[in-house]
Amino acid sequence: MTPKKIGLLLSDENDWPSAFELLHRRLDPGLRGGKLDSVVERIRIHPFNLRASTSYNLVIDRLAYWHFHPREWLKKAALVNGVYLLNNPFSFQSMEKHSAYCAMIRLGLNIPDTWLIPTKLGPDTEKYRRTAARYHDWFDLPAIAAEVGYPSYMKPFDGGGWRGVSRIGNETELMKSYEESGQSLMHLQRGLENFDVFVRTLAIGPQTMVMHYDPSQPMHARYLIDFDFLSPAMGRESEIVVKVINAFFRWEFNSCESILKDGLLQPIDFANACPDIAVTSLHFYFPWAIKGLMAWSLFCLATDRRMRIAMNVDDYFAIADSDRSYDEKLAAYEALADQHFDSEHFNEFRATELSGLDEAMWELAQTPEFDAMLVEAVKSTFPPHEHDQYVAHFRGLLDFWVKSESTRGS
Repeated sequence: MTPKKIGLLLSDENDWPSAFELLHRRLDPGLRGGKLDSVVERIRIHPFNLRASTSYNLVIDRLAYWHFHPREWLKKAALVNGVYLLNNPFSFQSMEKHSAYCAMIRLGLNIPDTWLIPTKLGPDTEKYRRTAARYHDWFDLPAIAAEVGYPSYMKPFDGGGWRGVSRIGNETELMKSYEESGQSLMHLQRGLENFDVFVRTLAIGPQTMVMHYDPSQPMHARYLIDFDFLSPAMGRESEIVVKVINAFFRWEFNSCESILKDGLLQPIDFANACPDIAVTSLHFYFPWAIKGLMAWSLFCLATDRRMRIAMNVDDYFAIADSDRSYDEKLAAYEALADQHFDSEHFNEFRATELSGLDEAMWELAQTPEFDAMLVEAVKSTFPPHEHDQYVAHFRGLLDFWVKSESTRGS
């Protein structure tokens, strides 16, 4: 039987792909009674015939959000070859942060007050100048900012990696930020400061990891090892929100940033369909992410899961337009999300065919090969004079994970 192939479409990252490959080698390839064998391969980039076949059955995409050639190969692979993709490139590329905000506002989620502001500078063409003179209304940006409230945040409508984000504390900062935005189309969004908790939830298929997050820290220190920072109800809401967002857009590998303030969980950034999973940032949570990617990828292969390009927004909007309470709507949205992810069957698959996954990851994290991956990641992330410090730092955090898993009997 020909093995099914998982393709890794990568950029300059090497830590999690190496860990993924190492974990895959440790797993028993005979899943589903020996009927599924799989291989992992890093995808090369070259010209392609639109009618060409492909050997890949599933692709984990970490590149197409900025690299156009492989993006179009992914679309061809889905449409022509039926390849399963993490994530859906059609909705990912069309649903920038603006559309994502609008869709979740439509579902009734607690999105902070947000305005879209015309560009400071339009295209340098006579056509634009004539159009602007004829149809563009004058607007009072300070008045809009006063309505939104200070502090606020100005950020590109399509976002990405905190690019172009500025905190607006007063009118002077507002006008300076707008002047500097140039031709970028910007959102002005109410700032949520003096909050209770900043939450970042990573989701892979129906699996979620809710983490305490501190965006004011450098990247390696943002994810806090904290297990009781949310009430059970708020923890569940955090899980549901990201799962619903992903199912709505047909994303299966995404993260959601939310702020809990005054008892209200408000998602502020959730179009992150190429989320950070570097070992030097996730550290303690890194093994969970690698296990989650492995479990979902193998489940999709084992069940011949079909790529779902079209979105079923009407089903969600019908719930949104009902007279149910917010909590009742969340529960109904989650039911749709679980249906999309086939969560019940996935959980059964994870508990049976992949019953050895937790132990395999636990053992892998203690091997010289895993440690070599970590050392390489540190050396490629930090300056030479900090290598010894951060190798010891991340070894300590991962050793803590190993001991924690051992205590739980995993």
